Amino acid sequence: MKKNKLIIVLICFLIFYFSCNKENKINEPPNIIIVMTDDQGYGDLGYHGNTTIKTPVLDAFAANAINFSNYHVGTTCSPTRAGLMTGRNCLRNGVWHTNAGCSLLNQNEVTIADVFSVAGYKTAMFGKWHLGDNYSFLPEQRGFQETFYHKGGGVGQTPDYWGNDYQDDTYFRNGKPEITTGYCTDVFFDEAISFIKKSKDEPFLCYLSLNAPHSPFNVPEKYYALYQEEPQLLESQKRFYGMITNIDDNFGKLSKTLESLGIADNTILIFTTDNGTSNGYKFNKKERKWYGYNAAMKGTKTSEYDGGHRVPLIMQWNDGNFKAGETYEGLSAHVDILPTLASLAGIEFRPQNTLDGINLSSYLKNNTASDRMLVTDTQRNQWPKKGKQSSVMHHSWRLVNGNELYNVADDPGQEMNVFDDYPHIAKQLQNYYDNWWADASKEFEYSYIDIEPVGINTLTSHDVHVNSITAWHQRDIRKGIAFETGVLKINFKQSGTYEITLRRWPLETSLPLTAEIDDAVPRTKYWDEQKKGEAMAFDRAFIILDGKEHILKLNLLDQNAKFIIDAEKGKATITSGFWLKNGQKTTAFFTDITLIKNKKRLTMP
Repeated sequence: MKKNKLIIVLICFLIFYFSCNKENKINEPPNIIIVMTDDQGYGDLGYHGNTTIKTPVLDAFAANAINFSNYHVGTTCSPTRAGLMTGRNCLRNGVWHTNAGCSLLNQNEVTIADVFSVAGYKTAMFGKWHLGDNYSFLPEQRGFQETFYHKGGGVGQTPDYWGNDYQDDTYFRNGKPEITTGYCTDVFFDEAISFIKKSKDEPFLCYLSLNAPHSPFNVPEKYYALYQEEPQLLESQKRFYGMITNIDDNFGKLSKTLESLGIADNTILIFTTDNGTSNGYKFNKKERKWYGYNAAMKGTKTSEYDGGHRVPLIMQWNDGNFKAGETYEGLSAHVDILPTLASLAGIEFRPQNTLDGINLSSYLKNNTASDRMLVTDTQRNQWPKKGKQSSVMHHSWRLVNGNELYNVADDPGQEMNVFDDYPHIAKQLQNYYDNWWADASKEFEYSYIDIEPVGINTLTSHDVHVNSITAWHQRDIRKGIAFETGVLKINFKQSGTYEITLRRWPLETSLPLTAEIDDAVPRTKYWDEQKKGEAMAFDRAFIILDGKEHILKLNLLDQNAKFIIDAEKGKATITSGFWLKNGQKTTAFFTDITLIKNKKRLTMP
């Protein structure tokens, strides 16, 4: 009898001990890792029914995590990142485009990294930032304590280090260029893993934002070879799929690292993407045939239909008792990430600005759907236009462009417009949109690039405000053709005399204005060609600073056009460019601004 009582007491003690131990473990702040890929759509995963793509690691991860089946983002890169960072729709925070001066996250925005760093988390980001490449917009100035990234919206774009092409590139560690060895995706995963190993003993937030599988579709040959014989794929899709399988392999390496460090259970691990597929579902005009897979949805990247903005979101947290393989069907979005993670981490988050996102934590625990509406659109212009490529969502209803209504529960391909059949629903969604727009439009504003009094401030044509397509990529600069001039919105932090230098080629090349670059690389089945940089015949350079024009005649061997100009502290607009000998005018691709003399203040005797 005594023996049985002793056993019962021992069992009760063990139950109490392990329950307390589990409770203490759950009360520990969770680590958070957000892996976001670029241009990978909902259908670009085996788990979502794609029988061609090879993503075994991510498929297994999805089977042991919560899957969000009604999750939406912006339709392009920067708007989604801006929303995820702030919990606010991109129109509210200044990021409604991917370039042309409208992809810079307004300086007054509070980011997820700000929130978590204040709460004692170590914070880091790796890969693609795409929310501003100049001082005060850089990730290390937006709450991330450790950063390693490329510039622009993708590797090889205009603000990026010259010559980057996905292999053995130069990226930026806390703003300083650093040469790497290896393929871009491998490099960024390795950097994230290194950070995780260093930070395993304290809570951390790791934002691993990849540039792959964004174009150019450059991929190591062995990954292209996996799809080389697939007749149901276009050639570019074989490379695109290869890039995704490379991501899958790296995600496996990341997961194994968490297990080996003993921190997997108390890590919230998220996999998501930034917009609909750019290349996983393509129409061949010659054959008039679709290739690839899009999970029965209409539209791809930039589209207002679900294929443009419904993307994967997979979230795992073992210590949070998330149910393996569960599907959350409630309407959710990228703007929910910040408030939801803050709640799950036990962080008191009191936003000062209007949020479009909501805290989903209670809905996830009870697997109930919130009764909410959401807006997403595609602006990609100089100022937001009401109704432009818009989608208003409520459960499975979609009001598209104000005059198309779909129920994607019955019609995932959005083929049957039932606008006339359900006028009360259309009106309800339109009323929500009208009220939302009236409120959001109060916050529309451009971002100004700070011109700091120390060092060289390099501005690029990527951020020139123009309505046309600007020279956003290095391949555009290599063409040797003229691009429309426009203004750069800047903010002189100090009055003084400035040296303003206009360049055809970036500073790191040390090339004359009229030089060509003969560094062409031929195309292979798995790698894009690099064309040589063509020469341009410049005649004179000009700057228009707040309406005042300055002109400079050029010599053939000048490396740059150098102006010395006085400027007052405060906001200004500057247009920088060249006249060519054939009479054409073009924007300056690179403009360096350096303070060389402070303005002395006069004092009364």
